[in-house]
Amino acid sequence: MIEAHPGSATVVEADSLTTLRPAEWEPLQAAHVARVDLLLADHLDRRRRREPHPVEDFLFTYYPTRPNQLRVWHPGPGIRLLGAPQYEGKRGYLYAGGAAQLDPDEIARRTESISWIRALLTATVGRPAQFGCFGLHEWAMVYRQQSEEVRHSWPLRLGAEGTDRVVESHKIACSHFDAFRFFTEPARPLNVLQPTREAQPALEQGGCLHANMDLYKWASKLMPFTPSSLVLDCFELARDIRALDMRASPYDFADLGYDPIPIETAAGKATYAAAQRSFAERARHLRVRLVDLCNQLLPL
Repeated sequence: MIEAHPGSATVVEADSLTTLRPAEWEPLQAAHVARVDLLLADHLDRRRRREPHPVEDFLFTYYPTRPNQLRVWHPGPGIRLLGAPQYEGKRGYLYAGGAAQLDPDEIARRTESISWIRALLTATVGRPAQFGCFGLHEWAMVYRQQSEEVRHSWPLRLGAEGTDRVVESHKIACSHFDAFRFFTEPARPLNVLQPTREAQPALEQGGCLHANMDLYKWASKLMPFTPSSLVLDCFELARDIRALDMRASPYDFADLGYDPIPIETAAGKATYAAAQRSFAERARHLRVRLVDLCNQLLPL
């Protein structure tokens, strides 16, 4: 998994690494920074204005990776960068002889974490995707709540009683622990599964919106080993899924430009499932790339 494309550049092979000179890797770094700045421009503008956004802020409040961390370019395994003193002393890098590369000792220190992520992603890739949840996890998070308890200060599209009726008239089948843990107490017994952190590798499946958003989390947790292009591909997927998740939620975000998907109707269910399948296919490719990365770091 090499982000740089040595076939289009003059390279120096040494010790099984592809060594890039500054004239070769600096344009790759600049392209990455430009991509990040474009992706984050609206968020950073709102942050400067102290203007919260209930949909897009999720990627920066729920997930721990900060914008300045995303701007740091990581070439990934198998690459040595000549003349890159900015990586000296940076965690995960070994800087010697005027060149930077990933530190094998850091990989060894994180073996347990890398192995756990690989096991989770591998199990998910091998499990059939399910498309019958219709985003009801968000509805279960506000089930029977008082108005002052609802997380977002936005109106419920069907009101509290209408929202509760949707939950009670559907089968709730959430397989994702980090969604299930936000269910209200009355909603938890209604779920056909009772996910736990320990059971996560046995339950997670590739149709789940939250499992697919979490590819951004796993790509970030594997930094600096993850090529930055892969991190941003996962970020873009998570951003797009978040929009679907909120359009299908009980909240009314129409004033923000998010047309509701009424999953309480047959047409809404069909729209949601079609989008879910498309995201699952995008996620499958990214999940395989992350498994390949883990296998590079820790050969089987």
